[in-house]
Amino acid sequence: MQLEDLDFDLPEELIAQHPAAQRDACRLMHLRRADSSRSEHRFHDLPTLLQRGDLLVRNTSRVLPARLHGEKEGGGARCELLLTDPEEPGRWWALARPARKLPPGSVVRLADGTRIRVLATGEAGARLLQFPADLDPLQVAERLGSTPLPPYIRRAAEPGDAEAYQTVYASEAGSVAAPTAGLHFTHALLGRLHERGIECADLLLHIGLATFEPIRVSDPLQHRMHWERFEVRRAELRRIEATRAAGGRIVAVGTTVARVLESLAWRHERRGEVELEELEGRVRGRTRLFIRPPHEFRSVDALLTNFHLPRSTLLLLVDALAGRPAIRAAYAEAVARRFRFFSYGDAMLIE
Repeated sequence: MQLEDLDFDLPEELIAQHPAAQRDACRLMHLRRADSSRSEHRFHDLPTLLQRGDLLVRNTSRVLPARLHGEKEGGGARCELLLTDPEEPGRWWALARPARKLPPGSVVRLADGTRIRVLATGEAGARLLQFPADLDPLQVAERLGSTPLPPYIRRAAEPGDAEAYQTVYASEAGSVAAPTAGLHFTHALLGRLHERGIECADLLLHIGLATFEPIRVSDPLQHRMHWERFEVRRAELRRIEATRAAGGRIVAVGTTVARVLESLAWRHERRGEVELEELEGRVRGRTRLFIRPPHEFRSVDALLTNFHLPRSTLLLLVDALAGRPAIRAAYAEAVARRFRFFSYGDAMLIE
């Protein structure tokens, strides 16, 4: 496999810059793995496409207002910090811009006077930040941060993004990007699914660099994933097991859910990629599982997802699930039929 194998032609005007006017009115491509056939629907048609007894598994992580703006002390250069992963209490990794002006030892002063010190440089130019001892970085972000829209959305975050770039069932803050497949759900749609005997189970994966960092190495299979934290209540695991025992299907709402479920299924064989802690009432861990062809899916029967970037690990994940020829044909049709791509774009159901 070569990096160029993960390219496809995408007109820039198909990259969605704003959310759909109504969440569940976006377009939905239905891809059937059995014969690679496709059909087009609206997302609110989902209850008619799934089966009674199916279980939707959702990621309830809430997007943190992770983009902080400030000035470098001793020069006044404007800079931006995008929090990505916690290291330990008071310390977070971040992507900095301009990174070259923020070597270790630098201090960034935020609008309210909060001073953040750069401690070290990490992979891909990341910076390890030290927050003041009496301040919680999450609270600093909630007070001073802005919605971390991805770079292909070529506009500044607007007030409406704080709600639009968040699922309606989000709970615990910690992600720096939205689990975008879930953005299309409304409370009304979830109610209709319940009425048809399609229930939901929840887990938590805080999205960091692993989900959105592009592949840069010439051989994509040599890409190294970053760790991401997850947590699942045992009651939810029992619901998943009961669904399987009853002959129902597990439908992952997004690639982050697929990674957690597959991490749990493969944890014994992939010990270098999955770390798990057994706790009372829940399991907690972190994963850097890289799902790419060939991968045997043990826990995911169907996947709801958006259309993904070229040269991304997410594109390889859907390749692994449906096969590269089927995915490339589906993407080519999506381009021809003017589907909207990426975070605020349209959706795909792969089963």
